[in-house]
Amino acid sequence: MSNRPIALIVDCPSQGVRRLCVVTAVLLGTIASAPIWAGSPPADEVRRLIAEQDDACEPRGWKYIVLHHSATDSGSVESIDAAHRQRRDSNGQPWRGIGYHFVIGNGNGMADGEVAATFRWHQQTDGAHAGVAQFNQLGIGICLIGNFEEAAPTPAQVASAARLINALQAEYRIEDDRLLAHRDLKPTACPGERFPLAMFREEKPVILQTSQTGD
Repeated sequence: MSNRPIALIVDCPSQGVRRLCVVTAVLLGTIASAPIWAGSPPADEVRRLIAEQDDACEPRGWKYIVLHHSATDSGSVESIDAAHRQRRDSNGQPWRGIGYHFVIGNGNGMADGEVAATFRWHQQTDGAHAGVAQFNQLGIGICLIGNFEEAAPTPAQVASAARLINALQAEYRIEDDRLLAHRDLKPTACPGERFPLAMFREEKPVILQTSQTGD
C-alpha cells in the first residue's frame, strides 16, 4: 500500500492559528504530519479554512481585500506575530498580535504556498494592517511572505492567493475593484513593484484553471 496524502486543517490554539496542511497516511494507520502543503492547497480546502470561525463570533460583512507583502525574505505567522506585538497603536497600547487575517508562505519559515488563518480571522475581528480605520474594519488583510520589490511571488504563492481571493470574493461578494494593494490606501511600496496585482484582478480565472492540475 502506497502512502496517500490527506488534507486536514490543524488547530494550533496556542498561536490562534489554523493551517492547511498535508499528512501522509501509511499502512497500519501510522501518520507522519507537518503543517505544510507541497504547493498550493486545493480549492475546497481553502473554502474549509475560510469557514473555520469561532462559534461565539458574529460573521463580519467584509467589503474589501487588502494585499500585502512581508518585505522580508522569510517569515511565518509566529515571526510576524512576535514583531507586531512590539508595536503600539495611536493610544500607546500594544498590538494584540499579528495584524493580518491570512498569511501565505514562500518556503522560508512556512511551506511554499501554505495558507494560514490567524486569530483575527477566527475571531472575525478588525485587522491591523491597512493604516486606515475603514479598511482595517472592513478589509481582509492577506500577507504573502517575501519582498516583492526584489522578486516576484512564487508560483505556489500566486496559486494559493488566487484560490483564497476567489473564495473570499465569492463568500462575501467582493468585486475586483475592491481587491486592493496596501499602496492604494497609503503612501507605501507594499506589496512591492513585482507583486502581480493586475493579474489577480484580470487573469484570476486563468490562474485558477492552470492551478487545478494540483488538486
